[in-house]
Amino acid sequence: MSSDLLIARAAKLLPIDAVAEKAGVPHDALIPYGRTKAKIDLPTAQHLIASRKPGKLILMTAINPTPAGEGKTTTTIGLADALRQRGHNAMIALREPSLGPCFGRKGGATGGGYAQIVPMEEINLHFTGDFHAITSAHNLLAAMLDNHIFQGNTLDIDPARIVFGRVIDVTDRALRNIEIGNVKQGTRHASFFDITVASEVMAIFCLSENLADLQERLGRIIVAYDRSGKAVTAAMLKAVGSMAVLLKDALAPNMVQTLEGTPAFVHGGPFANIAHGCNSVVATRLSMALADFTVTEAGFGADLGAEKFLDIKCRKTGLWPDAAVIVATVRALKMHGGVAKGDLGHENISALKGGFANLQRHIRNMRGFGMPVAVAINHFVTDTDAEIQTLLDLIAGENVRAAVCKHWAHGGAGALELADIVVEIATPTKAHFVYEDTLTLDAKIEAVAKTIYGAEGIVLSDKAAESMAHFTAMGFGHLPVCMAKTQESFSADAKLLGAPSGHTLTVRDLRLSAGAGFIVALCGAINTMPGLPPVPAAEHIGLDTDGFISGLS
Repeated sequence: MSSDLLIARAAKLLPIDAVAEKAGVPHDALIPYGRTKAKIDLPTAQHLIASRKPGKLILMTAINPTPAGEGKTTTTIGLADALRQRGHNAMIALREPSLGPCFGRKGGATGGGYAQIVPMEEINLHFTGDFHAITSAHNLLAAMLDNHIFQGNTLDIDPARIVFGRVIDVTDRALRNIEIGNVKQGTRHASFFDITVASEVMAIFCLSENLADLQERLGRIIVAYDRSGKAVTAAMLKAVGSMAVLLKDALAPNMVQTLEGTPAFVHGGPFANIAHGCNSVVATRLSMALADFTVTEAGFGADLGAEKFLDIKCRKTGLWPDAAVIVATVRALKMHGGVAKGDLGHENISALKGGFANLQRHIRNMRGFGMPVAVAINHFVTDTDAEIQTLLDLIAGENVRAAVCKHWAHGGAGALELADIVVEIATPTKAHFVYEDTLTLDAKIEAVAKTIYGAEGIVLSDKAAESMAHFTAMGFGHLPVCMAKTQESFSADAKLLGAPSGHTLTVRDLRLSAGAGFIVALCGAINTMPGLPPVPAAEHIGLDTDGFISGLS
């Protein structure tokens, strides 16, 4: 049994009604899912959002991830716990974990050590059923589309121009490209599966302000084109009502707690490498309505999650962080400096200095958005004093404050210095995006590539150029772009670590998410249905002799 699991099981969790009371949620608004998790009644949540002045918003982001680990979620939790220890009313707004990473490469996504959200196993698995609802709503629309064609096709849908596939919340590369339908009936056509976190329904779910907004966005989903080239939408298939019914309860935000009893809203879960990577707007706003400080997280490195948080979520909602925290580790920076994972336990100042270029670019990128920035050095026991001091000196050279954090080992007490820095620097600033809506789609992609990735330029495949012209002609050229690329590098090549420059970003295709309100740019070899690694985490997960889950952390 892992140390994280032992810690979580030994913790004395508060009943969820006590957590809600601490958060200021009315008792009659609580919808319990067992003793330690609950949903908050959506009308009450929206009343609280409308009637309260929002607190400050802190965005947690990170360097480009490596197998060495960075600990963004752990640091989010540690910071919130530390803020409460300092007497501030702080809460957390996080994404729900996907089963894909839980059983695949990454494992769970609830933090670690003494900085966890709990109940860990339930959050990592079925939780309150939100992902199942989103998967079902998506696949219902796909089924109604195929059924319409089967039953006579009165909308004259061209089977060769169906652009809406199916989703499932596990990684299964065999489903990336499939064929469905009946040859004799003329309904046979190519299709595909995405992982649920890449579903446009997931993106819509997370960006919707309320049920009316949800339904309006669902209706705009483009599923296919008819033989004259006209778009066919979910509204035209009369699927919106049934999809909304499946999503109604799910849209109510989920509440859990940290090991220290800090209230946490965990709701929605798009990936940041293939989707926009942010938790639901409803949960973010509710936390801000109830707390003086809300610590939220955007997935993967700042080149993906933070850029999309700002250029997509904030652009569409009017939200804007009062400060950003970039998480880095000595181990990961040494890996960006060329050290193999097996050698990270040895002191290597030279590699650390080389890998610092990755953090340096993230610092400069985030400062370019105009908000205050701090760095959290997530401490590992193998870090030497010389390495820590070297990193602190390098960060100081960027005129940014940093704190060495030991929240994994000590909980909130290990992140008090970071909490003090955040309180001091958090200041409202004016939104500053990488690009304006009025730019063309290729100019928006190029702006992200050059400004954030350090690229020399972009190259559009013939397919991407054709899609771009088509979407622009349809009137969608004003939409923001959602970049889909590897999370491991600033480039589209996962092997280019550190801070590569002068590279070219190849865009192989574009996908229109008319309901979510953005256009996905698929770069390099990125897939919207990941595959399992050679040794998936699923091989090590099971039940112990007492019926408890083991191996999930």
